[in-house]
Amino acid sequence: MDLSAQDSGDGPAALIILVLGFAVVGVAIWVELSFAPPYWVHVALWPPIILAATVTLLRPLKAFLIAQQFRHRRGEFDERG
Repeated sequence: MDLSAQDSGDGPAALIILVLGFAVVGVAIWVELSFAPPYWVHVALWPPIILAATVTLLRPLKAFLIAQQFRHRRGEFDERG
C-alpha cells in the first residue's frame, strides 16, 4: 500500500508540543523547587530531553493518525469515490 500521498497534518506535532510542554514544565518546576540547581543545569538538561522525546514520539504518533484515517476511510483511502 502506497502511503506517500497521506498526510497527518500538524496534528502530531501540536499534540506532542502540548503534552511534552506540560510534562517538562511540571518536572522542571519540581526539580527547581526540590533541588534548586543553578540555571545552567536547566539549560543543559531540558533541551536534550525535549529533543529526544519529540523525535521519539513524532513518527509513532504520525503513523497512528494515518492508521486512524485508514480505519475510518478518510481522504484518498476512500475507494467508493
